[in-house]
Amino acid sequence: GCRIHLMAGRVPLGTDRAAVASEMETTFIENLRYAADLLAQEDMTGLVEPINNRITDPRYFLNTLHQAAAILEKVGRPNLKLQLDLFHCQIMDGNLSRNLETYFPLIGHIQIAQVPGRHEPDSPGELNFPYIFELLESLGYTGYVGCEYAPKKDTLEGLGWLRSYWESRGLQHGGTSKAAE
Repeated sequence: GCRIHLMAGRVPLGTDRAAVASEMETTFIENLRYAADLLAQEDMTGLVEPINNRITDPRYFLNTLHQAAAILEKVGRPNLKLQLDLFHCQIMDGNLSRNLETYFPLIGHIQIAQVPGRHEPDSPGELNFPYIFELLESLGYTGYVGCEYAPKKDTLEGLGWLRSYWESRGLQHGGTSKAAE
């Protein structure tokens, strides 16, 4: 079914995160339950995405995988999942292999970008995407991988990494049914 990103909101300007964290979490959990129940009627999945507060959005409430998993557990709705953006996860926690293994049952969608530049997966940076893609395959991930990065040039050039990756695996482009859909 269809998936929709349910955003957590921001810590209000001029407030201390720690002072409002409990109240914000309670509100977020109530809102997620309400949304999940509505989405369930339409056979839809809600996704929550931890966004790093070191670079991208200093006031965003939901920042780590651990926090997101704890909230999903408290919400207790099977149609709510993690939208796991590896760019944000690397910045906040690193330890991607172990985190992917640990939180795999909660993952509903994956997004990628190289760290720190937020460009194509084959641009210089901290993440080894061929390794990560193989790990996702070995874990049995069958969902989509969203590319949320700033391409260096146009879209076609920005997807050159994918052609190279498929060729390295002995596939023609569109080599998997998922990629060709």
